[in-house]
Amino acid sequence: MIGTRPRPPEDLLGAEGALTGRPFRPAPELAAWAHATFIAEDAPLLNEEHEHLRDAAIGFVWTSTGNARHGNTVVGQAEMTTFQGGRWSKGRQIQQLCEWFGELPDFLVTIDAGYADQASDAAFCSLVEHELLHCGQERDGFGAPKFRRDGSPAFALRGHDVEEFVSIVVRYGVGAAAGRTADLVRAAAQAPLIGADELRGACGTCGGRL
Repeated sequence: MIGTRPRPPEDLLGAEGALTGRPFRPAPELAAWAHATFIAEDAPLLNEEHEHLRDAAIGFVWTSTGNARHGNTVVGQAEMTTFQGGRWSKGRQIQQLCEWFGELPDFLVTIDAGYADQASDAAFCSLVEHELLHCGQERDGFGAPKFRRDGSPAFALRGHDVEEFVSIVVRYGVGAAAGRTADLVRAAAQAPLIGADELRGACGTCGGRL
């Protein structure tokens, strides 16, 4: 699996993707690649922040349906598989996911097929790992990770580390910005931990576009 970056189905791309009657497709190959690339103990692009996901069930889905939020294009989304509505509505949703994945996932990650097809290796890895980082673990009042009675992680959606406007930093400086903006600025000033060679080793299909 490592070394072959998953590609979305051809019929979800371009004009055909815009007209298809099945714009959402389960992507088990993408789930396996993401686990092998970022989560597993021997992953080539291992991020220890994903340790709690090693035994998690994560369902990945390709889509050709466009999405936007607050005027921004959405190309990826992570959700917990919690359901609203009546008993039949919940039952239909649960049945659909179980038919797709063979079980009810802890998290559901949806990826825009058109964006994924055109993205560089770095952008693709960044998108997938961004969504994985939203697949978080609950924390107690002291910030320690929470676990269920059986010892497994208690899952929760995780928010972004930084929520701020660029113009606030421009006008008032990093020190006046919200949250961990200063940490982000320091991180941006450093060389990336993952270089082009490592990306090619994990993705391998479009190294010329890095």
